Amino acid sequence: MKKTFLSILILLVSSAPAFSQTPDELLNLVAETPKKEYISATYKTTRLINFHTIEVLGHKSLDFRIAHRFGNFNSGAYNAWGVDGGANIRLGLEYSHDGRFMVGIGRTSSQKMADGFLKYRLLRQTANNSEMPVSVTLFSGIYHTFMQNVVINGINKYQKIPDRLSYCHQVMIGRKFNSNFSFQLTAAMVHVNLVESITDKNDCFIAGAVTRYKFTKRQAITLEYGHRINKYSQNKFFNSFGIGYDLETGGHVFQMHLTNSFGLTEDQYFMYTNTDWNNWGIRLGFNISRVFSLQGRNEE
Repeated sequence: MKKTFLSILILLVSSAPAFSQTPDELLNLVAETPKKEYISATYKTTRLINFHTIEVLGHKSLDFRIAHRFGNFNSGAYNAWGVDGGANIRLGLEYSHDGRFMVGIGRTSSQKMADGFLKYRLLRQTANNSEMPVSVTLFSGIYHTFMQNVVINGINKYQKIPDRLSYCHQVMIGRKFNSNFSFQLTAAMVHVNLVESITDKNDCFIAGAVTRYKFTKRQAITLEYGHRINKYSQNKFFNSFGIGYDLETGGHVFQMHLTNSFGLTEDQYFMYTNTDWNNWGIRLGFNISRVFSLQGRNEE
């Protein structure tokens, strides 16, 4: 018993300097612990032109998005090179509560498409690149067409609800190399429950690239390209390619671009881009993003 008491006494005496430190000394010890710093604004918004970027909205943020695509340039002067008609519009809402996990919904005029998606930032690039040199974001979307009276050979195309559904899953890996240049690789798979032809595959795999070059504080040039690895109706559809210009104006981001994709959801532009740059099958389009902070004053 005496030996046990003596051991405890020696332990307490030897630990006394640690307990005798002042609060300021303890705060200094905490301050000396390096805080992990992350790279911000690899891209300005959650989308570049059509494609998703690695970005996720900030803490308790809501994004209202408008996307618009005009008709083809090769429709001619009578159609004002696509401006007069054939427009496609999508309205969307996206929200993130914690700045890492994001949800979104949208409605597109083409094919009367409703969509919903989940997006999660798995890894984030650190300022110390040796610790985490890239950002990784995961994406899953579901799409439902509300088209009615679509009759093919006297038969209604959509017999059951699953016939109206399609899906998309993506892995995005991106890096901000410096304050001006960002680059991202995208691997995507689109699954369509009901294909147009018996010879078409239900699954399409896409390898994509997304990049941005910022030439002033508020302006940037953007590029995106998606290559279909297994050609889905190869003689009818084409790879999606777009060139854009971003302008940041306070709380808004205005994106103007040229793209050969009329569709505004992943299943549309990855699978069903039916015009090509080679014959001026391109169109003018724009996106407008307005982000609202839903944080209370005491949280700021």
